[in-house]
Amino acid sequence: MEHVTQNESTSAPLMYHLERPVYSTRDLETQLLHRKAKQPRTTRQRIKKQISCSAGKGKTILFSFLPILTWLPSYPVRQYLFGDVVSGLSTGVMQLPQGLAYALLAAVPPVYGLYTSFYPVLLYTFFGTSKHTSIGTFAVISLMIGGVAVREAPDSMFSVSASNGTNETDAVLDTEARDARRVEVAVILTCLVGLIQLALGFLRFGFVTIYLTEPLVRGFTTAAAAHVFISQLKYLLGIRTPRFRGPLSVIKSLVAVLIGIPTTNVTAVIIGLLCIVFLFMIKTINDRFKDKLPVPIPGEIIVVIISTGISYGLQISDKYEVDIVGKIPTGLLPPAVPDFSLLPNLFTDAIAIAVVSFSVSISLAKIFALKHGYSVDGNQELIALGMCNFVSSFFHCFTITSSMSRSLVQESTGGKTQIAGFLASLMVLLVVVAIGFVFQPLPQTVLAAIVMVNLLGMFKQLRDIPGLWRMSRIELAIWVVSFIASVLLGLDFGLLVAVGFAILTVIYRTQSPKKIILGEIPNTGLYCDVDEYAEASECTGIKIFHSNTSIYFANSDLYINALRKKTGLDPMLLQAARTSQQSKVTQRDKVELKGTAAPQKRETVVHLDLEQGVTEMILSGSAPQLDDEQTNGKAVEPLGDSDPEDTHNLHKPLLQENINIHSIILDFSAVNFIDSVGAKAIKSVMKEYAEVDVQIVLAGCNGPLLADLRRLQFFEGTVTLDLLFPSIHDAVLHCQHHWRKLN
Repeated sequence: MEHVTQNESTSAPLMYHLERPVYSTRDLETQLLHRKAKQPRTTRQRIKKQISCSAGKGKTILFSFLPILTWLPSYPVRQYLFGDVVSGLSTGVMQLPQGLAYALLAAVPPVYGLYTSFYPVLLYTFFGTSKHTSIGTFAVISLMIGGVAVREAPDSMFSVSASNGTNETDAVLDTEARDARRVEVAVILTCLVGLIQLALGFLRFGFVTIYLTEPLVRGFTTAAAAHVFISQLKYLLGIRTPRFRGPLSVIKSLVAVLIGIPTTNVTAVIIGLLCIVFLFMIKTINDRFKDKLPVPIPGEIIVVIISTGISYGLQISDKYEVDIVGKIPTGLLPPAVPDFSLLPNLFTDAIAIAVVSFSVSISLAKIFALKHGYSVDGNQELIALGMCNFVSSFFHCFTITSSMSRSLVQESTGGKTQIAGFLASLMVLLVVVAIGFVFQPLPQTVLAAIVMVNLLGMFKQLRDIPGLWRMSRIELAIWVVSFIASVLLGLDFGLLVAVGFAILTVIYRTQSPKKIILGEIPNTGLYCDVDEYAEASECTGIKIFHSNTSIYFANSDLYINALRKKTGLDPMLLQAARTSQQSKVTQRDKVELKGTAAPQKRETVVHLDLEQGVTEMILSGSAPQLDDEQTNGKAVEPLGDSDPEDTHNLHKPLLQENINIHSIILDFSAVNFIDSVGAKAIKSVMKEYAEVDVQIVLAGCNGPLLADLRRLQFFEGTVTLDLLFPSIHDAVLHCQHHWRKLN
């Protein structure tokens, strides 16, 4: 019976008093617990339930697939509309220059960045569950798309010979054909990414992002920022260098830029640096005065408008040979079916891009959802991204995800729902349909400046390193490996290496758990690490072993070895010593039998060292016959023939300083699962210790673990449910009572 009492003084602690029998798991199941009657369902019934359709189920599926139906009918116009309009216009102003700039990263003409800033954003309004993320072009994804496009359509494929006046031939690059091919590659890759995301979403695989831990993603995106920054140097300097791919591509690109410095276009550098300085100042002002500014200052669109005007007025493309955006066709292109003949070469790349795209998007979505008190559905987000990418690929778009910088603007300017993104897409549509040609004189160095300044937030992730050093060295290792591998091996192979290393750290954690011996805090029934807390003292004759890991094929041997080391008892060594000494005793008895008519019984005393196992075997003097209790523990070595009574005392199971070890309790409260190899190992070690008269019992098994043990036929033979207890204290009391009965 349990009683809860509290003294009248408010400062007195709340107390409870509990008196009950000691229960084993068998006692619980036979005396206290009764399973609820359940009607098992057949396979046919389960299938029928899954495929059955009703009006209510159909409505649930429809609302889940189209979340807009859940919030649009109850949209509070007076409360939300103004904020969504302001937010949509502010985000749309950012979408325009970023779309143009990130198209260069994707190795396609800038106008395709505008298409990508319209169609997917429009679709996400209907399928997405996040109210504050801004869908569209993103530097990391654009760079990954560009790497694949350059690999599948390199410049060397489009070099044609042209004769000059001296009958010599020079290679001329057919940029129009090259760009058209790269667009085809980007489009079919986006289609495949969309299909993969849709498949994962319908199969409820939204949990795949757990393998992309936050340190991994942050290290990866920082490395991607380094790739993007170096790729933009050639546009900033106005030089022409080839685009490299594969391992060490970032180093090759940097070397090529350094070699091309003598051909730097000074005008392009001046324009680019001025834009960087201006944009950095605007960002600083927006960050410092974000609470006072009604909306952030749209520095990017200001730079684009001013630069376009200066470029057009001064004709810097003709006079100073500064590269510009070039032709931007007015209006939208008609939809077209992607070239599916390219699919076989792109599957691996599509998987990596699909996972990274979803990981970035769901991370931002969860941050805003937590801040504003709503929930996002990971599986529906996969479906939403899949729909955006798949459908948009028929309209000449490349892969999209959430943008950190635009999402922050959309949230900070008062955006409340997906209507803000919808209005931003309409603003982009207006530019594409009506005034896209205005941006044709825009210098590419300005787009490079916009990209570089937007990378500032990613490079700030380098500040993670000191914090991770203090908090978790393993997570720091994941961050560093992800960063270095992605920088040196490329984003595709780097991501693969980073995920592999992250999984290895999980294996390492299970291989190197903390192993401790527990002791009781007096008169509390609570048990803590005896090496950590002075108040915790070991129970007489009992070792309580705790290891914070599950037990399976990869670590079962390590678990058993740790058990032997921490308890100081190795049953194999003890048994071997016993066998050896028994043979010696038998041989000596035979010798003495020949020399005396009345042979005396000899005894063996086993001396143990808890840290090193059996150290020596001492033969006692004459003694009467004793029972079969195995001697373990550390005893005082007798000299010569000892008194029979003293020998009998030494023969009992002893630990250091004559403390008996008769029981070992395995605390399974931290064990989440066990496989057949682990179960066999535990059962085997229980048998080994039983042979040297040390009983092993289990404590703290949870329900699923107990079900696993039953399924593995663990409770058969000498191992029964009577050796399993719901708590450590139950196990301790049982062991103490059992030992008193034997003695």
